[in-house]
Amino acid sequence: MEEAAESTKLWWGAAAAMAWLGGRRGRRAAVTGLTALLLGQLVANGLGKRLADRPRPPKEWFPHDEVDDRPDSPSFPSGHTAAAVAFTAGVASAWPAAGAVCALPAALVALERVQSGAHYPTDVVGGAVIGLAGAWLIHRAPRPIARRRAQGGRSWVGGSGQTETPSDD
Repeated sequence: MEEAAESTKLWWGAAAAMAWLGGRRGRRAAVTGLTALLLGQLVANGLGKRLADRPRPPKEWFPHDEVDDRPDSPSFPSGHTAAAVAFTAGVASAWPAAGAVCALPAALVALERVQSGAHYPTDVVGGAVIGLAGAWLIHRAPRPIARRRAQGGRSWVGGSGQTETPSDD
């Protein structure tokens, strides 16, 4: 599972399959999932790891050779888990049945990150929270934009600091 999740290959492949086989709904789910995935990875790997700078679990805790292949980057949060959960939750918001199918591999990715010695369980929980938050933002963001367009045009902030709609006076 780790190899498939590396560089988000698993999720890009799932998105391609959804877009190809799922029609309009599949394309929408793929775009939503990938957008959430990118946001989750940006926050987890670009911001979270820099702020937390937590070391990986000690190699002595793991009696297998997988622990030698883990990354040198900080441990918290799990970027793999953030990507997996963000993609799955993003897909589920657009196509619940496809999101349910993605849930099992996402859970396996999260479990594998702990089992391999790459992360503490709390790293995986942190990644999952970031993934869920990213998917929630991607799902919610288009609504205020669409609402503003439906209200008839552009909005601007007037001198009083209040939002006004320009008129043709």
